[in-house]
Amino acid sequence: MSVVTAGRLASTDIARLDPYQFMAVIGKRVIHPGGRHSSEALIAMADFSPDHRVLDVGCGVATTAIEIARRFGSDVTAVDISLLMLQRAQSNVQAAKLAGRIAVENGNILELAYGDNRFDRVIAEAVTMFVDRPRAAAELVRVCAPGGRVLATEFFWRKPPTPQAREIFLGQVCPGMQVDTLEDWVAIYQAAGLADIRVELGPFEMMTPRGFLADEGLGHSMAIMGRVMSRISYMRKMAWLMPRIHRAVPYLGYILVCGNKSN
Repeated sequence: MSVVTAGRLASTDIARLDPYQFMAVIGKRVIHPGGRHSSEALIAMADFSPDHRVLDVGCGVATTAIEIARRFGSDVTAVDISLLMLQRAQSNVQAAKLAGRIAVENGNILELAYGDNRFDRVIAEAVTMFVDRPRAAAELVRVCAPGGRVLATEFFWRKPPTPQAREIFLGQVCPGMQVDTLEDWVAIYQAAGLADIRVELGPFEMMTPRGFLADEGLGHSMAIMGRVMSRISYMRKMAWLMPRIHRAVPYLGYILVCGNKSN
């Protein structure tokens, strides 16, 4: 997508935004399938410490990177391929006064610009499912130091979807996304070189009313809705998006994969 600037987007540009970019534009802070609950589970499994070098791949608007730096004092490199996301991530990092702890950089999960064994913790929330999954998982493991830990949150099918639900979600809402079973995701990360793999499963509630409020809080949720109501193009995009997402909600969940890189 060519339109990625932080300025005011034209109506045609808004219509072309993918769901993640659109959520960032309207101000949503938690933009991945497990919502804030899965981020907290990831943080607990990661066992961060101040001396850890952390890589957050597909950082989005940097919500998780900010949380890690603020709570644990870790140095975080936050990368994303989307310039729109990077602009918002940089703005959020500066607002949090954490520019000294968080470096926001452009990066591609399939070709990370870092040497082998560079980071103690490598995380990716809802990223590998958009690309060549085995190759992406191998890159996450490659840049992780021996004895380090890789953690990733992905969509998975909680139960087999109807053909219509599958087509709506993967064909219309998120073209190009690949959603696998629990066993498939574990096999991908095992093949990439992780050991002692643990998983946590949960529902896809990010875009349900309950999940939205839990992730954003009442005040910020109201602010987001106010922003949506401020432009007809936002309202049209939301009116197109929400019914389609809700058709897939009963079948989708999130899986959090956590594994160690052997010494």
